[in-house]
Parts: sequence; structure tokens; C-alpha cells
Amino acid sequence: MLRDMTDADFPVFFEQQLDADARHMAAFTSKDPTDRAAFQAHWARNLGNASNLNKTIVVDGQVAGHVSSFVMDGQREVTYWLGRSYWGRGLATRALSVFLTHEKTRPLHARAAKDNLGSRRVLEKCGFVVIGEDKGFANARGAETEEFLLILRS
Repeated sequence: MLRDMTDADFPVFFEQQLDADARHMAAFTSKDPTDRAAFQAHWARNLGNASNLNKTIVVDGQVAGHVSSFVMDGQREVTYWLGRSYWGRGLATRALSVFLTHEKTRPLHARAAKDNLGSRRVLEKCGFVVIGEDKGFANARGAETEEFLLILRS
């Protein structure tokens, strides 16, 4: 279900992030989702950073999405994306659960737009708890967006 990410996965990730509904749910995305060069540069930086852990989610032999961890503002964070055709089947929860067996850093932080109930549910099923709230400009929404801050302590 999870494997090491490769450059060959990027075309699928690019197509997935063009989905306007998925971007709205994620909220905090790139400024221009159609800019393939910026997209490629972003992923090249992610894969080139040895401190990041990047995994591809594979379902029935197909690239379904990705899950990654990285350091932001001195804290280890996790993020994930699942193509819309895979939503509602418990796959994000299973993928994140498996990922957490690889990513051993605790505490581990996460964020979810307040209205993204599905993502919050995934995180909470995996042991994350809400520790606060924040808001920031969400490119996908073109507006300030409230978010939950979550943490996995053990």
C-alpha cells in the first residue's frame, strides 16, 4: 500500500491536484496549480531533502496519492493527499496508519482546514488530537482560512 516515492509518480500527483474540489478541501496549496514547472520544483526539493519521508500510496497497483513528513518551523509535520476517486473507503486512514510505523518522530504535528471534517477524522483515528487553532491565507480558497492544529504524542 505504501512504497518509496519516485519521479514517475509526479504526473499522477499533478493531475490529482488539478481537482478544484480536492484543492478546496486541502485549502493550503500552491498558488497556481496549473504551473507544472513550480510543481516539479516543489517535489524535487521534497525528494532532495534527506530529512523528509515521502511515500506513495498505491491501491490495486495504481498510484492513489502520497503521504509525507517534513520539518516546518522547527516541528515535524505530516501531510497527505488522496485522489478523489479513492475518497470514502478508509484508504487515507489506512495509509496514514502504515506511514506512522515508518515515521517514528514524536511529537508529530498536522494541520487541517476546520471545515475539512474528513481529514480531521483521519488524523484523529490515527491518534492525533486537536491542540489549537490557527488561520492563514489558503491559496485554493483565495481567503483566510481557519485550521485545526493537531499533534500525535506517542
